[in-house]
Amino acid sequence: MKLTKIATIGTLVLSIAGLSACNNMMPSKTAAMKAPMHSQSMAKMNVVQVAQSNPDFSLLVEAVVAADLAGALSNPNANYTIFAPTNAAFVQVLQETGMSKAQLFANKSLLTKILGYHVINGAAPVYAKDVKPGNITMFSKDTLMVTNQGKLMDENGRTTNIIKTDIAANNGVVHVIDRVLLPK
Repeated sequence: MKLTKIATIGTLVLSIAGLSACNNMMPSKTAAMKAPMHSQSMAKMNVVQVAQSNPDFSLLVEAVVAADLAGALSNPNANYTIFAPTNAAFVQVLQETGMSKAQLFANKSLLTKILGYHVINGAAPVYAKDVKPGNITMFSKDTLMVTNQGKLMDENGRTTNIIKTDIAANNGVVHVIDRVLLPK
């Protein structure tokens, strides 16, 4: 049963990547597409609005909406730490898993689990200076490892680079990553 779920997740993710590529969703890397810099105006936005403000998070925003998580992630009383994959990361994971975007977004329980694996809801947001090597329990109840090299390792042994840190929001902080994290 677990093997079937992993295969299904893989297929969904790859399909999303394929559809995104077909829809020309993977823009070339330009200065305009880089993660937003921390600013006073960003700190007034919630984590969802921070993602919405950057076109390189359009697939992440689309996924959050498809999973009906935008309202919860906009909670002004929360302290979220979000590991936000770029559009290129979504395209990569769809290719890696063989899933289409439509397949992944249609599987709400799987999509919710994957997105929850990118969120920490703690007493306070976790900024880069606070990160130490070790295991973290994510919102999805799955374990994410921070390596000694400062990379993230998902439960499948895949490593992810944190390419931009500490984008402050009024209900947490966003860190940009170059790969979608996949729980088992």
